[in-house]
Amino acid sequence: MRWAGAALRMTVFVGEDDTWEHRPLHHEIVRRAHDAGLAGVSVFRGIEGYGGSDRVHTTRLLSLAADLPVMVVLVDTPERVRGFLPRVEELLAGGGLVTLDDVEAIRFTEERG
Repeated sequence: MRWAGAALRMTVFVGEDDTWEHRPLHHEIVRRAHDAGLAGVSVFRGIEGYGGSDRVHTTRLLSLAADLPVMVVLVDTPERVRGFLPRVEELLAGGGLVTLDDVEAIRFTEERG
């Protein structure tokens, strides 16, 4: 079975060392997205990058291996993603970046007979 339609993708860029109440920030975003019933969320750990600090973080140099870039990607209807944005904004008081992209989502599900 297949479903297709307009969706909104939210990508939250944070650092691996960013925390919320002593827990990894990306874990808290996933928890809140799950609690909000969003359709899906994935976390991707980068191997190299830089952001607002202008300092390059990479796995290639031991001295800079900390605080690698992390992307949390959420996809759902535009209304649900925009409704979730204030919950993410609260978590990013220490810094971060959010991008929103219009996408077409195609979901394949198991047919049950």
